[in-house]
This record gives sequence, structure tokens and C-alpha cells, in this order.
Amino acid sequence: MFNTIFPKIHKEGYKFLAISIIITFIVLLFFETLGFLLFLVTIWVYYFFRDPERVSIDDDRFLVSPADGLVTDISERTGPGELQLENTTFTKISIFMNVFNCHVNRIPISGTVEEIYYKPGKFLNASLDKASEENERNFFKIKDSKSSEEIVIVQIAGLIARRIVCEVEQGQKLKQGERVGMIRFGSRVDIYFKNKKTLVKLGQNVVAGESLIASE
Repeated sequence: MFNTIFPKIHKEGYKFLAISIIITFIVLLFFETLGFLLFLVTIWVYYFFRDPERVSIDDDRFLVSPADGLVTDISERTGPGELQLENTTFTKISIFMNVFNCHVNRIPISGTVEEIYYKPGKFLNASLDKASEENERNFFKIKDSKSSEEIVIVQIAGLIARRIVCEVEQGQKLKQGERVGMIRFGSRVDIYFKNKKTLVKLGQNVVAGESLIASE
């Protein structure tokens, strides 16, 4: 129960939480009402950077969601040109994370990180489709340890987000549901895959590392 109410936070949140606490304390000494509002902001900062433990299905016949949030797009698309996959057709699922979602991202299937590619860009609203082409983003190409198929995850910065955090390295082997990084303050994650049946629908809320989004 304690861990549910007070979950651990991601290391990226320590600085922001400390700054928020200090500012709130100082303002409270002079302006009680404003200080109370900043206290609520401090609570939000704490929960934004929460990093709860998740239990994955541990079954590579399925893909688990790489992010918490709302499914905003399910479509057939060519792969990212940044990874030389523009001639390959994938199913793409986009998951939009608002500022109240947990922003820690996870790997959807056990495999090896074959390639990581970071591309600077704009900071358009991440819910817009053109954000996939114009916003700052970070690409992961993962080789499925079971079938050797390639799966792509793309972290996309949003209107408020200003930093994509990558916590894995090229060549690293990961188990389904393990953390790959996070995006600060509202953003989106796209996942590209082939030869699997989609299990989610538009408008569905999913949970990183636990919700099943596709299966063989």
C-alpha cells in the first residue's frame, strides 16, 4: 500500500522535485495561497516522475505496451527512413502520454538493441501525426530474440517535453518489460512491428510493460 501511494521516482525527477520543494517553501513564508498552489505542483512533479514496478507477461508471443497512455493511431506504414526501413511495411501503433501519465518507457519484447538513433527536431504537439516526422525523437531498433524479426520503438518529444532520456546501449540484451528510458513532460511513443495481430483499439488506455498490444 505504501509503495502505491508513494511510488519510487525516476532519477531524472530528483532535481525537479528538489527545486519545486525549495521554491514552495520560500513562497509559503510570504504568500500562503500561492504557496499552497505550488505545493500541489510539487505533488504533481513527484507523481510525474514516478517509476513503479511493472510485471510483464514474459511471453514473446506478445508485445507489451512501451508506454502508458492513449492509443491515438493504428495504421500500416513504411518504417522510419532514419533506420533505412522506408521500403518495409509495418503496423504502427502510436501511444500519447499526457502530463499525468507515467513517462517511463519499456521494451515490448525480449531482444537485442541493434541500433539507437537520435534526431533533433521541433516540439510540436505530440498527438499530431506530423510529430512523427518533425519532432525531436529517439529510435530503437530491436531484434526479437525468438523470431529475429525487427521491432522499432520511437520516443517522440512533445509540446512541453524538452528532453528524451535513453537508458540503454546498442548491443544490450533486454527482457520484455525492462526500462529503456523516459521523456520529460508530455510526449508520444510509436511502435512498429510485423506479422502480429493488433490487440488494442483507438482510444484505449494502455500501461507500459503490462498491457498486451499485439500477438502472433
